Formats: sequence, C-alpha cells, structure tokens
Amino acid sequence: MKTIGLIGGMSWESTAEYYRYVNEFTRDRLGGLHSARCVIYSVDFAEIEQLQVQGRWGEAGEILAAAAQSLEAAGADLVLICTNTMHKVADVVGAAVSIPLLHLADATADAVRASGLRRVGLLGTAFTMEQDFYRGRLEGAGLDVRIPDSDGRALVHEVIYEELCLGIVREESRAAYQRVIEDLVAAGAEGIILGCTEIELLIGPGHTPVPVFPTARIHAQAAVDAALAGAQYDTLATPASR
Repeated sequence: MKTIGLIGGMSWESTAEYYRYVNEFTRDRLGGLHSARCVIYSVDFAEIEQLQVQGRWGEAGEILAAAAQSLEAAGADLVLICTNTMHKVADVVGAAVSIPLLHLADATADAVRASGLRRVGLLGTAFTMEQDFYRGRLEGAGLDVRIPDSDGRALVHEVIYEELCLGIVREESRAAYQRVIEDLVAAGAEGIILGCTEIELLIGPGHTPVPVFPTARIHAQAAVDAALAGAQYDTLATPASR
C-alpha cells in the first residue's frame, strides 16, 4: 500500500475523522487487521486562521507547503490537504513536492457526478462558498453550484469557526443548518456538498431531504483508492485465514 500523507490540524477535530476514515476504508477493502499506511503533519490552526482572516494566503501556503515537504520526506507517496478552505493554496502546496496532491474538489466532483446529480448546494466557510478557488473547480467539472444567501453564509461560517472547530455540536445549530439546506433545495439543489470537513460533525444523511456529499469521507475514500491501486496482498496475514 502506498503511504498517504495528511496535512491536518485545520481543525484537528476533522483530522481525527480523516485518520479514522482512511483506516476504516483500508480495513473494509483488505479485511482482518489491515490498517492504512499514513503519516500526519498537524499544523497549529490558530496561526492558520489568523492568516486567513488577514488575507495572508501566501504565508499560509508556505506553511502548508513545508508540511507537504515534511510528509514527502517521511515517505508519503501522495498528499492530502485535510480542509476545503486551504485548497485556496493547493497549487502552491502541490508545486512544493514531487508526489501527487489529491485535490478535494476533484474527489468531490467525481462523487457528485457518479451519483447522477449536477445541481448542488455548497456549504462551507465564507472563503469556500464565496471565492472561486473551490466553486470554480466544481463548476469546471460540470456542476451547477448554488450557495446560501448572505445571512445563510454568515450563519454557516460562524458555526464552523465558533462551534464545530472547537468540538461543539449543538442541536440549535443543526436546525439552523437544516433551514439553510431547505432554502437551497427550494432553489433547485438536488444534493448538498458539506464543503467544510467539520460540517460532517453536525449534518449527516438523515438530516436532509436530499443526498449529502461529506467531503472528508469522500477525500479519504479517494486517498485509499489511490493508495491501493495495483496493490496485492497476502491473505494469509488476516486472522480469519490463520
């Protein structure tokens, strides 16, 4: 199995989910005691968040690029940025290493298209919803992307940074997100992209009238698929065959 490099910590709440997902998906594919070959570089999110707010994306990109280089030096064969928002600097990160960067928007677009849908609502940070680096990549893959109105965007952003990134999950916030989602569905959205990896802590398939696309789970699945492509395993290593 190839080694998956994870740039995490933004926030660590969702990075923990990434680690769980890549191991669960590997176990599901290979069985027995198999787990993923992976390395994690966890940054200090307080530092990254300040750079986001101040618009100092170049400096944030340098931090993530250095993290990617550390992962490559540690043996990673591919690298993931474990957050949607920081894909704003994906090109900088990808250029800093000689291993592939698995882009989250590409994996998400593939999952949406595979479902047969095209018109989707996008929830995420204000940066992800309002700027072109993520929406534009989805639209370039053939999707029709809808975002909430200004009040809805402000609410979604606030809950991410003031609650979910701190591990706070409130029923009141879930209900508020559901109202935002209902508005997107009324505007024609056939599915909802949970375009911030922390949103999966709050919203799941049973909370919406249309399919949801949980980006951390999708990204992790794509990473495991890439890491296992062409691999062969000795089934005698599994407990069931001993």
